[in-house]
Amino acid sequence: MADEEETLPAPEQYFAERPRSRSAPRTLRFLYRGELLTFVLDQGVFSGRALDPGTSLLIENLAVGRADHVLDVGCGWGAVGVAAAKSARDGRVVLTDVNRRAARLAERNLERNGVLNAEVRVGDFFDPVQEETFDLVATNPPYRLGRGHVLRLLSEAPQHLRPGGRLLLVGKGSLGIRYYQDWLAAHWPGTVEVLARGSGYRVLEARRRSA
Repeated sequence: MADEEETLPAPEQYFAERPRSRSAPRTLRFLYRGELLTFVLDQGVFSGRALDPGTSLLIENLAVGRADHVLDVGCGWGAVGVAAAKSARDGRVVLTDVNRRAARLAERNLERNGVLNAEVRVGDFFDPVQEETFDLVATNPPYRLGRGHVLRLLSEAPQHLRPGGRLLLVGKGSLGIRYYQDWLAAHWPGTVEVLARGSGYRVLEARRRSA
């Protein structure tokens, strides 16, 4: 069954700290809640030519509160982080990515869109935030690195959520999203919902129970 595959080929440059592909920047614009956002994209990062449909569906379903603290794990060029920061105007957003080219792009895109309540940190998954906690952790996980990496991300997420905090992730059937939905339901019982479906993708929400 396709969504139970454990490992898929991984383009090295997406997940490398320093991608080797030649830089070829391009500009992308899209509307978010009536505001036209502008981004610089590049090769050697995830979805370096366009906004992929999974990330677009995730952005549509962020539901960020005005004062929320948000973490965007694996931020790429910063689409999710910028959108979250626009909604959390009295909160703050941290974007993390192991890919230094992606992190530089995300920093440029925060600046291009006038975002002052967010910062980018370089590092793997939750390493750059250590003991910090958030109201929302959002991610389009690196499925092509293999199941072990995705499960590590899901396993570490609760310790970075405040009581009642939410984990949002997006994925599609061919990359195993139904497997991860079942895993979350087993480890976060009674809190997992499918918030949206589209183009073969689904957005999942899991909540950390309040103490």
